[in-house]
Order: sequence, then C-alpha cells, then structure tokens
Amino acid sequence: MTDWVSVGVLAGSVPRDVVDAAVAVYGRESKRSDGKLPAHVMVYFAMALALFAEDDYEGVLARLAEPLMAWGCWDASWSMPGSAGITQARQRLGAEPVREVFERVARPVCGVLTRGAWLAGRRLVSVDGSELDVPDSPANAEFFGYAGGATRRSAFPKARLVTLVETGSRAPIGAVIGPVVGKGQGEQSLARGLYPLLEPGMLLLADRNFYGWRDWCAATDTGADVLWRAGGAGGSLSRFLCMLILGLLVDVGAESVGVVQGEGAEGLSPAGDGGAFDEAAGGAALGGG
Repeated sequence: MTDWVSVGVLAGSVPRDVVDAAVAVYGRESKRSDGKLPAHVMVYFAMALALFAEDDYEGVLARLAEPLMAWGCWDASWSMPGSAGITQARQRLGAEPVREVFERVARPVCGVLTRGAWLAGRRLVSVDGSELDVPDSPANAEFFGYAGGATRRSAFPKARLVTLVETGSRAPIGAVIGPVVGKGQGEQSLARGLYPLLEPGMLLLADRNFYGWRDWCAATDTGADVLWRAGGAGGSLSRFLCMLILGLLVDVGAESVGVVQGEGAEGLSPAGDGGAFDEAAGGAALGGG
C-alpha cells in the first residue's frame, strides 16, 4: 500500500503527458514498440530512486511495476529486466528529459489559505544550499571534486545543490547542481541561476551567505521582495542604505525600503566588485523590488 501511495503521489504530480512531452523534446522516444523499458518508464524510475533510496535498481523497478501496470504505463507481458538492462536504459534516456520534466512541474503549490505560506500578502520562498555525496567514480571525482581539501578530503565526491523552494510546502521551484570545488561554484554563484524564477508577490528568504549588491539587484529586479539575513562590521550600515535607496530612486522611482537590524548587527560593507559583503555580525535586510 505504501508503494501505491508513494508512486501515486509521484504520478499525480508528474502526469504521463508531461513525461512524454519532455522525452520528445530530446528525441529519446523508444525505438522499439516492444521495448521492456521505454523512456517514460525510465523517467518514473529515475524519480522513484529518490523515493526508495535504500533499494537497489531491481527493487525500485519492482515497486514501480504494479502501480504503473494499473495506470497503463507498464505492459503485463514484459519480464523484469536485470540491473545491467536497467543501467543501459538509463544511459539511453540520459539526464536531459528528467531535467525537462522537473522544470515543467516545479512550481509553488500553496493556496491562499495555507498556514505559514504567506507574509503580508506575499508568498514565502527561500533559497539555500547543501552538499550531496555522489558515487566515488573517476568521472564524478573529476567533475564534482572532493570537499575538505587535500588534508581532510571527504570520503566521496560531493555535489553542491542550491534550491529555491516554497517555504510553506517545501515544494521546489528551481534547483542548480554543480561541483563542490572550483571558481564560481559556491552557493552564492549557483543561486544566481535561480533568481530569474522569482515573481512579483514573492518574498525571498535567504541566509547571510547569499547577500551581495549584485544578487540583491538580481532578485529585486524580478519584482519580488527580499528578506535576507545580513552581517557586517563597523558603522557602514547607513552608507549601505544610502547607496541602496539612491539606487532605487534612480533606477525604479521612489520605492519603500525597510531594514530590520538584528541584535549585535552594526552594518553592511559593500564590496568593491559588487560581490559579497563582510559577514562579521548577524542582521536582516529587507528590500522591495
């Protein structure tokens, strides 16, 4: 029953027509009508790997078979392939159709009455980052790298994941995955690929690792509002506010800007290259687009 519920939620969130359309975009349709692992099955299989992470390939496919058969996505005449056949089918599918499916279905889901999803009429969304272990293969080690440096290297290669989610539901709106090491692969850099997904009426929450003048502008230029934790040292908060307000007046006309300073926070120090600010103390900054 739990398999039916889990796969049922998956199928309800990702309808078959969305999967078929994503597969068609990249021309990955099955070449044989009697193929045991057509592309649409492998898309659902790739997503089910996250639901049943403790199972091996054959175990995950076995959990999928009965529900997919009931929904007309699995032919009863097919025999269960082995792990080698499943691996080959995943390689034929590739990553692109799965990414396309995600981009088509990732969206906010909270209604206007959902508790905890709204603040002052704005939909709460948040951006944050994490690191994930990936299999210790030569290809993964070369692409993703290891965390911790040469002296305290992580046991496995790690991928850096930065997500934009709806705070009230935890539903993903966007995600960016990159190496854990290398120039331009930090959380702040990867988050820049998510700001275009913001919309007017959203209030973006973020920790102090994400703030910076360029990123502030990128987020608020979408029409969204931002509420970011910020930090700084010295008496530079007033200078930062003057620069912020002047920029708003010049670029978008008179707009209201409020700042809530956390206990012990003294200010923000804008970097010369438009990047990150000094993070010596904690605080919060609120801006409007």
